[in-house]
Amino acid sequence: MISRYEVVETNKMIQEANLDVRTITMGISLLDCVDSDSKKLNDKIYDKITKNSQNLVKVGQDISKELGVPIVNKRISVTPISLIGGNVTDFVKIAETLDKAASEVGVNFIGGYSALVQKGFTKADKNLLRSIPEALSKTERVCSSVNVGSTRNGINMDAVKQMGELIKEMAFLTKDNNSMACAKFVVFCNAVEDNPFMAGAFHGVGEADMVINVGVSGPGVVKRALETVRGADFETLCETVKRTAFKITRVGQLVAQEASKRLGVPFGIIDLSLAPTPAVGDSIAEIFNEMGLEQAGAPGTTAALAILNDNVKKGGVMASSYVGGLSGAFIPVSEDHGMIEAAQCGALSLEKLEAMTCVCSVGLDMIAVAGDVSAETISGIIADEMAIGMVNNKTTAVRIIPVIGKEVGDRVEFGGLLGYAPIMPVNRYGCDAFIKRGGRIPAPIHSFKN
Repeated sequence: MISRYEVVETNKMIQEANLDVRTITMGISLLDCVDSDSKKLNDKIYDKITKNSQNLVKVGQDISKELGVPIVNKRISVTPISLIGGNVTDFVKIAETLDKAASEVGVNFIGGYSALVQKGFTKADKNLLRSIPEALSKTERVCSSVNVGSTRNGINMDAVKQMGELIKEMAFLTKDNNSMACAKFVVFCNAVEDNPFMAGAFHGVGEADMVINVGVSGPGVVKRALETVRGADFETLCETVKRTAFKITRVGQLVAQEASKRLGVPFGIIDLSLAPTPAVGDSIAEIFNEMGLEQAGAPGTTAALAILNDNVKKGGVMASSYVGGLSGAFIPVSEDHGMIEAAQCGALSLEKLEAMTCVCSVGLDMIAVAGDVSAETISGIIADEMAIGMVNNKTTAVRIIPVIGKEVGDRVEFGGLLGYAPIMPVNRYGCDAFIKRGGRIPAPIHSFKN
């Protein structure tokens, strides 16, 4: 039960510290849509999505209005499409069907144009992967992800090599729009089945037929709370983050319960991820500043992020029995004005970001690089990040955008929540021979836990 005091606290966080519910995401299983006939398959997909999510946007708007809680996005995630495509060869048509359904119900993104290839490829996987550049360049709302590694299975380096090539291709196909297709694509190690955040959301096969997952944000709330304990010791700092995360999660719990009840769909999880926006006062980097760092990227940044991530999780699990997804702190460059400033002044490098991903929720997110960076170098960056996830038994990801026509020192505008980003320098030494080896990197020894 949400108390009157919590309502007052929530109103204050909304009005003064940019608190919002970042997304209500409806997960929909498409396993019962499988059909050997391509037209029937697409018709079933469209009908199931539109029938079951037709009230999602309205319910989100009604809850937002009645509770006074901003709900920024309403989204859909579906079963990884490679699992239901079977022998269908025209996967782009499925992407267009997803896009049409998302447009019909009014959501801003639909995730799940995805494949899970950490140990190898099926025929459907291969067909879907080949289609990703065309599918993302032809659609507006479709998001795609590929899981290429896991702690249990190791890393599929054939897939990693292909990811670099696909990213370069989709960058070229959307070169007139700042290579935007790449912003809708993410490569994972240890992908989770209940992530409500794009571009990596998909509805896992272990999920119910339909669920409601809610993603809550609030870096501005955490920063405001830390201002009250400026200069205090680390125990006080950690307790403050924990208490604040508890309050933020309770807001998500309330919204999730209401959405679940009104839509008649089971409640899945709350994802408490401190996801920043380009707005001043809604930045992970500003939290680092408040902790005592001159800039994000300064010595101590990885430790500060570890403190933040751990205590966000500790506070969240006390507020809801069903905290899931990624839950922690995101460090996207383009979506956080403080991170953008740090990258522009040279305080934050790609290598420092990689070190930070050892302790954050996901990985290298919304990184813009020069358009002439090679596919092999991109694959090398992905391989490094997948290795961090595999060895540390955590989810890691890469969303990198080689912007055609841009060079280091330039800036690229993505717009909306995606913000803008400086083109970051990349290590100029090659890794071509390493990437071309192919095969699979075996799982680490500590993966054998039975």
